[in-house]
Amino acid sequence: MRSPSLTNMTKASLLTILLILIQSNIAIAGSEEASTSFGIWDAFQIIGALAFFIYGMKMMSEGIQRAAGSQLRKILRTMTKNRFLGVGTGFLTTALVQSSSATTVMTVSFVNAGLLTLVESAGIMMGANIGTTITGWIVSLLGFKLKLSAYSIPIFAIGVPMLFSKRPKFKYWGEFLIGFAILFLGLTYLKGAVPDLNGNSEALSWIKGIAGYGFFSRVLFVLVGAFVTVVVQSSTAAMTITLTLVYTGWLPLEVAAAMILGENIGTTITAEIASLVGNTNAKRSARIHSLFNIVGVTWMIILLPYILNFLTGFIENFSHLFEGAVKTSDAKNDEQILDTYTLAAFHTTFNILNVLIMLPFVGWLVKMAIKTVPEKAGEAEVETLKFIDTAANRTPELATVEIQKEIARYGEITTRMLGFTKDLLNSTDEKKSLTLIEKLKKYEDITDKFEEEIIKYITKLSDKEMTHKTSVRLRSFMNICNDLERIGDIFYQISKKIEYKIENKIYLIPEQRNQMNELIAIVDRAFNEMNANLNIGSYDNISLAKCYALEDETNVQRNSMRIYNRENINNEDYDPNSALIFTNLFSSIERIGDHVVNINESAAGEI
Repeated sequence: MRSPSLTNMTKASLLTILLILIQSNIAIAGSEEASTSFGIWDAFQIIGALAFFIYGMKMMSEGIQRAAGSQLRKILRTMTKNRFLGVGTGFLTTALVQSSSATTVMTVSFVNAGLLTLVESAGIMMGANIGTTITGWIVSLLGFKLKLSAYSIPIFAIGVPMLFSKRPKFKYWGEFLIGFAILFLGLTYLKGAVPDLNGNSEALSWIKGIAGYGFFSRVLFVLVGAFVTVVVQSSTAAMTITLTLVYTGWLPLEVAAAMILGENIGTTITAEIASLVGNTNAKRSARIHSLFNIVGVTWMIILLPYILNFLTGFIENFSHLFEGAVKTSDAKNDEQILDTYTLAAFHTTFNILNVLIMLPFVGWLVKMAIKTVPEKAGEAEVETLKFIDTAANRTPELATVEIQKEIARYGEITTRMLGFTKDLLNSTDEKKSLTLIEKLKKYEDITDKFEEEIIKYITKLSDKEMTHKTSVRLRSFMNICNDLERIGDIFYQISKKIEYKIENKIYLIPEQRNQMNELIAIVDRAFNEMNANLNIGSYDNISLAKCYALEDETNVQRNSMRIYNRENINNEDYDPNSALIFTNLFSSIERIGDHVVNINESAAGEI
């Protein structure tokens, strides 16, 4: 697995920075020249500038997720005791990672893993909607008045040396800073790539013509905003495009506001996609997010002109507070900058009002999500991966939550085989015994499949950059999977040995059976301890004392059974075939106990 040294991603980032520095003077200079026509080359300029912005935002978001991944997990899991705390948690997390999509996908994965309830996830989703409005303020306050390219180069000077740090946290914070600088440059290029309105008055007249149909125009541009967000897969990028078009005069304020509403709907697609391969509750969590945004946009479409007029007047009345940021030599430009402030204020106001209105109706949202996403018949009985999606693209730091939950389930499924084996040993009904043998075979196949799928997923994650702690944790998960799969194999071997015993009419005497039950009882307690450790919140809190005590009990019982076997082997009424089966069985059960110890040690980081 990748160490925190210079990885391919970091090398790619450095190459990107080099290209940026080579092209920056040309690109920025070109952006200052007004264009009177618009062609294919201009379209590619806009697409490239947007890609630049999205790349910077992605790098910034992933950098901070790696730097603070464990803290983010703790925040989401502990600060959601009620819906109000959930809103605050969603806001803080989104404001920190600058991506509502990252927060919602993380929340869906936690619901999928059973770490959050639907009510708790609803609060986080609502808070994420407010948190994502911070980006709009950053873009509107800094992006159009300041020459951000001038600030990007010094940020590179700080961030690039941090990439070479041996301390993972420093390197990830370096990626965050570089992503921030690239985001600034992308915004500069995007602002310059949008052509001037001179010579394009017909296009502007066409847009204003479409916008003249009142309510129906607002609905149309809501759909346009949703479509743009789905295409770029980022509400932040879509909002930046909208703000840029308002700044350059291409979009009237009411049209842009309607597009902002559509972008709130479009961003729910990310969570819906993330939930497709999740369990029913994960799908319901994503549906809550969608319902919340759709209901909010519905009532805001009706009130849009009134709220927008109020906010326009409010911003104009308090424009003196922004005088230093707004005042330019161009009065028309000043008006457009104020429009971007109004749009950012509208985005924030809408989401805050929607949260205040919908927060008392969280129960209704949950009921509607349950109604629209019914549970599939027999879903709970399907023994396939439940908490992780092998096709999903997660950061390793966040994926560990789902893997840990899946491995805990893997352990519980494997534990069932001990109960089947005990029933098989004590069964006197041949038909029932054969059914149990078939069941053990089925579960052995399940354990094989679990190991294969989880290891494949971990291997996929290992190609990504991660912290040292995450790398160690993933190795522990792989070791645990190997031991659980081996336990399944041993149980199956035991079933085949008992099948051989049944076919050849070999019987265990009552004392042998009693001793086997005593050994199984000890191993059963060892399995319970193992499952408790696998289900613990953090592997860092695992204690191995009880595990080792149970291992000692297992060894004492096995030794006692060996002595019993050896002392009776020469007795005429002691069947040697039965003695051989007996030896094979208790040795196999003891080996299972050893693998259980290995699992506990792997979880505790001892292996």
